[in-house]
Amino acid sequence: MASAVKDSRPGYGQLLRTPGAWTFLLPGFLARQPFAMLTIGIVLLVQSTTGSYGTAGAVSATTGVSMALFAPQAGKLADRFGQRAVLIPGVLTHVAGVAALITLALAHAPLWALLAVAVPTGASTPQVGPMVRARWASRLGGSPLMPTAAAFESVTDEFTFVVGPVLATALCTGVHPAAGLIAEAVLTLAGGLLFASQKRSQPPVHPAAAGEGPRTSALSVPGVRVLIMAFLGIGSVFGGMQVSLTAFTQHIGQPGINGVLYGIFAGGNMLAGIACGALAWKVGPRRRLLVAYGLLALATTPLWAVTAVPLLGAVGLVVGLCIAPALITGYTLVESLVPAAARTEAFTWLTGAVALGQAAAATSAGQLADRFGPSTGFLVPLAGTALACTVLLALRAHLVPRTVPAVTDRRSAAGDETGVGVGPAGTGAAEAGAAEGSKAAEGRDRELTNA
Repeated sequence: MASAVKDSRPGYGQLLRTPGAWTFLLPGFLARQPFAMLTIGIVLLVQSTTGSYGTAGAVSATTGVSMALFAPQAGKLADRFGQRAVLIPGVLTHVAGVAALITLALAHAPLWALLAVAVPTGASTPQVGPMVRARWASRLGGSPLMPTAAAFESVTDEFTFVVGPVLATALCTGVHPAAGLIAEAVLTLAGGLLFASQKRSQPPVHPAAAGEGPRTSALSVPGVRVLIMAFLGIGSVFGGMQVSLTAFTQHIGQPGINGVLYGIFAGGNMLAGIACGALAWKVGPRRRLLVAYGLLALATTPLWAVTAVPLLGAVGLVVGLCIAPALITGYTLVESLVPAAARTEAFTWLTGAVALGQAAAATSAGQLADRFGPSTGFLVPLAGTALACTVLLALRAHLVPRTVPAVTDRRSAAGDETGVGVGPAGTGAAEAGAAEGSKAAEGRDRELTNA
């Protein structure tokens, strides 16, 4: 599959003409909408039934943390047994959890009961975004279209987080406080089962061989651990911006412009994501990540000192423009750092890191805003990105794919079905198989030079 697109210029048109892509793109788009509706739906329902934002926030945060911690395990099982085998029971469990949460909230159940149900509800949240990325990697392994696919998915995710909360809020405020979560459960059930039914496009299953020892986790790859730190920093930007913009606009008596300011920030992210996918990069992904992350940390620096709304919108736009290149490049690096047998798990670790960083940043920014003023919450994105950027610079050597030793059997020479060579380092050194060995070697040499 990869050889069919190797000589084509990277671009969205070429990407969307990938055979079989639409069979998982459309169901995947429908199935990932609930991901952005869950937490806001919980906040609006629980606040309506309890009258407490603190209780609503605690239940919502429990769901988010549970999702971040359990998502990589679901990814690991999907790599081993197939996405369908994990997605179907996960969807059913999640829908049951949401139904129980709605019932308990409407019955004015105590906080401990809501928290107890929030754990399995978050843990079973379908990880459709990472599964779609894994399908792209399976079809495009070693292709120049991989950065374009990563950009496309980033834009799709951002669009989801613009549409989902708006839909959930409209339903909760205009129909019934539980309507947002009911819609989330219905979309999860319909979209999740439809996506799971697309068996032909799912990545190859990598079951354990007889006598095989414990399977290698994506977390054992040093580069993945470095990327997790980077994505925690990106999550700190999302969480810190959400809370700090809300606190700032309320403080100045203009809460209505909160949505406008966050929309500008999200719009910058989307525009940069679209541009990243349309470019044919000549610079290696490691260098792109380091530059993009440095710019992101720099862009967050003046946020805390801005007091004028137009200037805050402009700075927020610049921050949004800097997020997408770092996010997209991080996802692109997974294809060359992680073996196919652990790729879905790797994507879920990164997605979970964003969610965890977002939850921690929202809590920290809220505490700072309450105690020291609304603008101090903007220090959280600065601190998160600065720390992550320091880690990236110090451990950047782990982001260079290691060369796979000379192949010794036919399977190693040909590469696996994803186009990624088989080897102990799990890297993309034999990306196109033996038939394209010289081309892959030349490309790798250029990549390492540029990185």
